[in-house]
Amino acid sequence: MVLGKVKTLAVYFDYLNDNNVPVYSGGDSVSGRVIIEVTGEVRVKTLNITARGIAKVRWTESRNAGANTAYTQNYTEEVEYLNHSDTLIGEERDEDSTEETLTVLNTGLHEFAFSFLLPQMPLATSFEGKHGSVRYWVRAELYRPWLLPFKVKKEFTVFEHIDINTPLLLAPQAGTKDKTLCCWFCASGPISLSAKIERKGYTPGESIQIFAEVENCSSRVVVPKAALSQTQTYFAKGKARQLQQQMAALRGDTLPQGKSQSWDGKLLHIPPVSPSILDCPLIRVEYSLVVYVDIPGGLNLSLSLPLVIGTIPLHAFTNRTSSISSYCSSISWPERPEAPPSYSDLVVTEEQRWGCLERCEGSEVNEEDQGTLRAYITEFRYQPPPLYSEVDPNPEPGCGGQVVRRPDLCPSR
Repeated sequence: MVLGKVKTLAVYFDYLNDNNVPVYSGGDSVSGRVIIEVTGEVRVKTLNITARGIAKVRWTESRNAGANTAYTQNYTEEVEYLNHSDTLIGEERDEDSTEETLTVLNTGLHEFAFSFLLPQMPLATSFEGKHGSVRYWVRAELYRPWLLPFKVKKEFTVFEHIDINTPLLLAPQAGTKDKTLCCWFCASGPISLSAKIERKGYTPGESIQIFAEVENCSSRVVVPKAALSQTQTYFAKGKARQLQQQMAALRGDTLPQGKSQSWDGKLLHIPPVSPSILDCPLIRVEYSLVVYVDIPGGLNLSLSLPLVIGTIPLHAFTNRTSSISSYCSSISWPERPEAPPSYSDLVVTEEQRWGCLERCEGSEVNEEDQGTLRAYITEFRYQPPPLYSEVDPNPEPGCGGQVVRRPDLCPSR
């Protein structure tokens, strides 16, 4: 009998996003199929799958131990988030067992389903960096008698969702800085920079509206600019390694001496970037909007506003509420409300009351309307109450014609 050959061994996931990429998060069910295509009969011992998720960092640093001695220090660390295995063909047999069960696959395509649950815990978002990575994958291994195992690996993406519809990420970010340029003992005028953005949280594909004001009182020609900066921080063995890179940028107009420039919502588009990674103990990915003034021949004046790149975009209701709040905050309200009218302004004197009643009696008004009007006028016919005093305004004559004070009945005085 001529033994057949394995033509194809592949792993396919059932759930795919719009870009045909398998994307999951903590607690989700991962399901898929292992496809085997064979020509002729193939005897198989086992078909195993293994799902792994690992965050790993690695970098090296050169050290000097003396005048002519140098060595390289390695920094490596890893954290495991997922470890699952399953057998799709065959059975796990003991090492002491000599019996071996074989499964025969006939010519054609063979499909074997698998599924497993991701841990119900915060998982680090998939990431690829210069000194480290966060990777999740499924490996299928086909074992046959007297042959090397046939292996294939397929990666999938995990996102730890960040919802930007929270008060912390919807809060505006703003800052101000200034700088004075000096050349020996001569100092020119200052360069001032102020910038503001509507919120702290954004998602890839959005545009950041930048409101900025730059004033150049120096003797140099400067250029205002802005950039989206990504900071990667790697941790291992108590050490940290940091890497910064620019993801997007924009440029303003040249600003000569004594001039100012305003940005009224200048847009900076966010390209497809990795979401912020804030909970992984080995890798941290942070973002910031850097608005700066490019000063030829000198250090730039830079202002950094922190950002969080999330996965759940801004809701329409939240956007409308934010717009209403920003509109209300722009209204100039009076510092103190207008005082109500004085009570004495509402008092009707006795002469005015009787004059009004006489006019009403002379006109053709029915009894019901007269009663209503009389009650309304009577309501305000009394004068304001007098100020408080301990002296009785209508004293009773006492002995010898003296005024007698009433006893103090308040125990607290």
